[in-house]
Amino acid sequence: MDLARFFKHSLVPQWWALRALPAGTLGAIEQAIGESEKCHSGELRFVVEGPLPAAVLSGKGCRQRAIELFSQLRVWDTEANSGVLIYVQLVDRKVEIVADRGIHAQVGQAFWEGVCGRLQSEFGAGRFEAGALAAIGEITEALARHFPPGARNLNELPDKPVVL
Repeated sequence: MDLARFFKHSLVPQWWALRALPAGTLGAIEQAIGESEKCHSGELRFVVEGPLPAAVLSGKGCRQRAIELFSQLRVWDTEANSGVLIYVQLVDRKVEIVADRGIHAQVGQAFWEGVCGRLQSEFGAGRFEAGALAAIGEITEALARHFPPGARNLNELPDKPVVL
């Protein structure tokens, strides 16, 4: 276990970690996801998490946590296997993207790593809203290219960001 990481997660208050993404920014993200999903048959979820000392204590990393949330939020359970989870761990300052097998097979790991890298860069510069919206835009283009909207373009998952 990483003791420094554990103490960091234990000492940072939830409100302090979440100050980077205020209600207005979360609203803009929700709106962007809603608009995005009109362009394709995929589903996007955006999850923001503050301190999680219990997960750190058990040795869970950001990628493991993102995969866990991908499952809990049923992002994998879309008709076209085209769900994408953007996970932002504010205390660790990490971003993970977990994509269902349908879209992942089309764009590959390098695409997701590129989006993550650009998003982390924007966040590192303090441009949280711009970074999130740009990442959603990039993912939207990929989903629209590989999963165009059909006649029955259902909104299978909520658009509202999840704040933990």
